[in-house]
Amino acid sequence: MAADAEPYAVCNMPYARGAGARLELYPPPKVGTIGSVVPRIEQLRALPSVDRVLRTAEAQAALARFGHRYVTDSVRTILDQLRQGLTTGAVAVPPPAEEVMAAALAHMEASQRLTMRPVVNATGVVLHTNLGRALLADAAVQAVLQAGAHAVNLEYDLGRGERGERDAHVEEDLRALTGAEAATVVNNNAAAVVLALNTLAEGREVLVSRGELIEIGGSFRIPEVLAKSGARLREVGTTNRTHVADYADAVTEHTALLLKVHTSNYRIVGFTSAVSLPELVQLGTQRGIPVMEDLGSGALVDLSTYGLPKEPVVAERLRSGADLVSFSGDKLLGGPQAGIIVGRRELVARLTRNPLKRALRCDKLTLAALAATLRLYRTTPDLRAVLPTLRWLTRPLAEMDAVGAAAIALLRDALGEGFRIELAASESEIGSGALPIENLPTRVIRITHPHEGAQEIARRFREAETPIIGRVQAGSFLLDLRGIFCPEDLVPKNSPE
Repeated sequence: MAADAEPYAVCNMPYARGAGARLELYPPPKVGTIGSVVPRIEQLRALPSVDRVLRTAEAQAALARFGHRYVTDSVRTILDQLRQGLTTGAVAVPPPAEEVMAAALAHMEASQRLTMRPVVNATGVVLHTNLGRALLADAAVQAVLQAGAHAVNLEYDLGRGERGERDAHVEEDLRALTGAEAATVVNNNAAAVVLALNTLAEGREVLVSRGELIEIGGSFRIPEVLAKSGARLREVGTTNRTHVADYADAVTEHTALLLKVHTSNYRIVGFTSAVSLPELVQLGTQRGIPVMEDLGSGALVDLSTYGLPKEPVVAERLRSGADLVSFSGDKLLGGPQAGIIVGRRELVARLTRNPLKRALRCDKLTLAALAATLRLYRTTPDLRAVLPTLRWLTRPLAEMDAVGAAAIALLRDALGEGFRIELAASESEIGSGALPIENLPTRVIRITHPHEGAQEIARRFREAETPIIGRVQAGSFLLDLRGIFCPEDLVPKNSPE
């Protein structure tokens, strides 16, 4: 290179071409320049091989514990990271084989932790979709453990000694609790709607009010769900006002179903009009068209008896004449994720014969949890004592005050100087689209710091060994006490290294 040429650097090149080539800078770099982070090829060559690492004493113990493939893959992962580090300068010196194996072992230990972990729900959202919605009752948890650990009569009729139906484990209780002639279960309520529409209206029209074309969580919209069923959507009325005459005028020989969707995740107020279920049933009876209601949250009991806002009760909707009602198992019902369909026997029978039913069916763990939850509804005099969802929704403020006072004392010791920690009044949400405009009075622990923002405090709690999930509101980090029964649960403990 000429004396007056611009200096250059060879960067991001872990290897040089040609025998005996070296990765060099020209002219020699000053201290602190890029030359200090560009590794020489000897550093990369000095990394121990996979075979060398696997011959260490530490590797022999790991091989006996984890198996050859998993150990080898972990060693390769660490060596790849080291090559990248040497290339960028993040690693200064190639470590010996023993240190590589130690890092691989730490990687394997960390990988043993499942990605789905228990967390503390201090968000104030009772049915938090991102946190798994309803907690199962103890009886449902035990039923899941039993079904998971043993062979079970999932589709085996013990009385007749031959194949049976898996829905039989929940159908009797569903019929008793709702007054339905028959019932079937799939893996969620969206699947229940798809199955019903595909069975009853594929290639034909389904009438639904524009004011009920809702979007549910994860950007799933009723029109899109309906389209996937193979049925054709026909909107009637307007966003804020729909009359029974709008349905009547839209009925043709292609109309297969009248669909009513409970707007569980929003409300339209002001100059509004909606067609009641009895009105829709009357029209359906006159025209010989079945009526289905997607009830969403699906309360099995009148929540107003517990001092909560009233939601439509499944049994009441069937008594109002709906031919089919679908609802969720993991919202206000307080069970596992499931889509439940109840109603007229001949219609449910058609649903169960649809090949889609097999694709959408529940597994034994879901059915075990749902069966145990439904049995509690039938046999337990005090549902609040056994259903976590109902217990959270009806939690007395005095209980939260007591837990909050104890938790504050623990948090002051755990967090140290500078943090302001106080008990305050706030509001909780029910969540998952249930009772969207109804909030519940609650107590929160408000945590602030003059030099640490709310998001940073939230991160500190999320990184605990058992992550604690609160909420950030008005510049403060809040721990909602609605679902907290043990003060120690709110104290962040360090995650294991």
